[in-house]
Amino acid sequence: MEKKSKIYIAGHLGLVGSAIRRKLEAEGYTNFVLRSLHELDLTRQQDVHDFFAAEKPDYVFLAAAKVGGIRANDVYSAQFVYENLMIECNIIHSAWQQGVKKLLFLGSSCIYPKMAPQPITEGSLLTGLLETTNEAYAIAKIAGIELCRMYRKQYGSNFISVMPTNLYGPGDTYHPEDSHVIPALIRRFHEAKTQGLSEGVCWGTGSPRRDFLFVDDLAAACFFLMQAYNEDGHINIGTGTDLTIREIAELIAETTGFKGGIAWDTSKPDGTPQKLLDVSKLHKLGWHHTIELRLGLKIAYEDFLKRYQ
Repeated sequence: MEKKSKIYIAGHLGLVGSAIRRKLEAEGYTNFVLRSLHELDLTRQQDVHDFFAAEKPDYVFLAAAKVGGIRANDVYSAQFVYENLMIECNIIHSAWQQGVKKLLFLGSSCIYPKMAPQPITEGSLLTGLLETTNEAYAIAKIAGIELCRMYRKQYGSNFISVMPTNLYGPGDTYHPEDSHVIPALIRRFHEAKTQGLSEGVCWGTGSPRRDFLFVDDLAAACFFLMQAYNEDGHINIGTGTDLTIREIAELIAETTGFKGGIAWDTSKPDGTPQKLLDVSKLHKLGWHHTIELRLGLKIAYEDFLKRYQ
């Protein structure tokens, strides 16, 4: 990407989109075309078509999505399928129509089968049943990957897809019920501390294993791949290591300064037993993460304190 290139970041106010913008600005890019949800409804085909026809961006980072944790995926499953499908279809099709030079689509590690062999390689896609607690989101994201592949196949479009692992960091959503695990636990333990509670309650058994990637590391990987990766087939992004939800809860309790105990509500679902991505393909290209979990959690908690107050 040339420094003068016009760049559209779909979802620039979200966790991932804002991190991508920070990274691009740090690299000297300034020619952004940006629209908030209130300015452009990405589920409306004509509106998206008109936007692309008027602005004609050179490069697109497709980070816009309806997202949430286990509860949100279950309660709002129809919305998760519909809104994400519409966003992906409208942007990818309009990008092809207007001759976008390159598009990067952000998927999710939930696209892989629930019982995929660990660590999960890119080849595990569509080889088994999905985890039911987030299948709505996964189905939409799988469709986005396939859209990029088919537009490349039929039209020669340089559209690539990346599959990040579980993300956290500045700009996250700290909803008490609908957020992802790290922001949910940051808020829960902080409130338990400030309210003087003797214990903080976590969902499930604490046994599932997850890999967590700081969102600015993801942004750095996306920038790297926008420069270096032009192949058919998606690519995993993660740290290559994982830990249990129980271990992450203990780290978050320590980070927030909560001194009480941790209780586990086993009436709530665990989700996939393990979800560790094989990132050897990315490592062979020359990219590795740089922000380790303890530092990332400290930064995330500082972000929470600013926004929570």
